[in-house]
Amino acid sequence: MISKATVKYIQSLQHKKFRDELNVFFAEGHKVVLEFLEHNLFECEAIYCTQKGAEGLGNTFAQSYKDKISIIQDFELEKISALAAPNQLLAVFQKKATLSRINIANSLTLMLDDIQDPGNLGTIIRIADWFNVKTIFCSITTVDCYNPKVVQSTMASLGRVEVVYDDLKAVLQNSNQIKKYAAVLGGKNVNELGKIKEGILIIGNESKGISKEILAFVDEKITIEKWGDAESLNAAVATGIILHCLK
Repeated sequence: MISKATVKYIQSLQHKKFRDELNVFFAEGHKVVLEFLEHNLFECEAIYCTQKGAEGLGNTFAQSYKDKISIIQDFELEKISALAAPNQLLAVFQKKATLSRINIANSLTLMLDDIQDPGNLGTIIRIADWFNVKTIFCSITTVDCYNPKVVQSTMASLGRVEVVYDDLKAVLQNSNQIKKYAAVLGGKNVNELGKIKEGILIIGNESKGISKEILAFVDEKITIEKWGDAESLNAAVATGIILHCLK
């Protein structure tokens, strides 16, 4: 039986306040958890799974993490899961240590200005991983990358992309030599830019776009050519299209 204290502890990790205080987060399902474990992307603190979930770990992981595995019942997993349909396995991991210095020279870097939807952020992280974008700078008001919905939608890409929360204006001020591109409506057709080896691509809030304060630092406003009548594109979709054009 899983203790009430443990249930309360894991449930608390659905809230950013406690993830920050405890410096941990959780992931669910074999696809994400096994990839975290296989590539040692995060330090694992504990694994809670049903008997079937334990079998899905395989002999190697089951043996390596035997001291951290707790076999629980389906109804117990439901209590600690953030999913509507719990996926047999949940693991608690330590968050990454924040890097003191990040070098973004000679690379294309993403910057997210107040992205609010967890699914959008998770998908953007996954897209960044696909296009080998190593760093994403997020405004302080952007949704937490360790939010359970973000973690699930990254499909383990969270462990391979450096997500940094910072004052975006300060980051831009300290990157004077790097060209800044803003994804907006009415900008230069992104297809006309060609491939870019170095730059910062800024994506704005889902409804408000990029703030005026951040736009003040932009060197080039770019947009995706439009043929239909849609008013705008989803932030994650736009990110994928633009990176495909620029990379």
